[in-house]
Amino acid sequence: MGDAFTLFLVVLIILAALTRETFVMALLYLFVGATILGRWWSSRVVRKVTFTRVYDRKAFPGETVPVRLEIQNGSLLPAVWLRVQDFYPIEVADSNTFQEVVSLGPREKVCLNYNLKAHKRGYYTIGPLNVSSGDLLGLTGDRYSEGPSDHLTVYPRVIPLNDVKLPSRSPMGTMRHKQPIFEDPTRPMGKRDYQSGDSLRRIDWKATASAGRMQTKLFEPSIALETVIFLNLNLHDYHMRSRFDATELAIIAAASLANWVVSKRQSTGMIVHGLDPLSTGGRPLPIPARKGRAHLMRILEVLARIKAVETEPFAALLRQSRVSLPWGTTMIIISGSAGSDLFDEMIQARKAGINPVLILCGDHPTQRESARRAKMFGIPAHTLLHEKDMDVWRK
Repeated sequence: MGDAFTLFLVVLIILAALTRETFVMALLYLFVGATILGRWWSSRVVRKVTFTRVYDRKAFPGETVPVRLEIQNGSLLPAVWLRVQDFYPIEVADSNTFQEVVSLGPREKVCLNYNLKAHKRGYYTIGPLNVSSGDLLGLTGDRYSEGPSDHLTVYPRVIPLNDVKLPSRSPMGTMRHKQPIFEDPTRPMGKRDYQSGDSLRRIDWKATASAGRMQTKLFEPSIALETVIFLNLNLHDYHMRSRFDATELAIIAAASLANWVVSKRQSTGMIVHGLDPLSTGGRPLPIPARKGRAHLMRILEVLARIKAVETEPFAALLRQSRVSLPWGTTMIIISGSAGSDLFDEMIQARKAGINPVLILCGDHPTQRESARRAKMFGIPAHTLLHEKDMDVWRK
């Protein structure tokens, strides 16, 4: 109730007490009754209003997400007017905050529509939905009802890659390989004449009988590429001037490499050194190596939520995690810089039969020295200053 209307009622009460005029008394009863009725009416209607937000809760950057609001009046009283407001962050806003005024009859339902726009990666809160109402004359203050909040997950950008050369020591896989030591007996590719030293189990007896001389089966070389991506989002390891862009580039690189490995029907896992708001204690849980698109979407969901923070040294996490990796695993390390402690861990990993690959993201004063040390130790290293630097893997 507004201050002006309150003052008006006080004046009416004083006039009614002093004059005892029938008109003034009737006017006082009319406004007091309308106030009480309007307050009761709007409160009852607002309590009975239910609303549902229907939309796709996951999107990629650049996608438009249609949202449908279903508003229903569960009361036997009509809702003279309802102001519906929905709130969302600017990072997913297609326009200003959604607001609309509707009128609902008893048990009536209405659907309202608006759009969200996925501008950048993140995990965003959509809502709360706010519904307010009042009487037709505006004699009573608005009554409010607040609905639950939902969330929208915007995945990181995924750059399609075609030619990523990652080392592997695991034979008997599904990826074609040029090293004949990794021949796969499930992938025959032809025959040749028998040579001294060929195993008798590789002799094709039917072809031998047909050709009149000993024939040996040939098999297509292949490898199994099992990878684990170690993503370092410790802000201490990124240069202060480019921290935001460099960490986002690191996340895009991790998502793109995971997508490439899965597209080759290989296993990939991920361990992230950052902050996940949905994990207990904020530390992201390790994702074990698996195959399939469903597993890739699980990785992308973590990459959508993850945040770069100042935390403990990355090398300590690497030390704890690498001991559980199977022999022959390719360990992709994505970081902003690489110090001596990180190189020590990569060297120990090589001694244990693991294949480390170093990817440095963003501009850092120590990058040139890190690339030199990686070359000296025989560790494949790549430097990414911008997204376009990944074009070397797209050819």
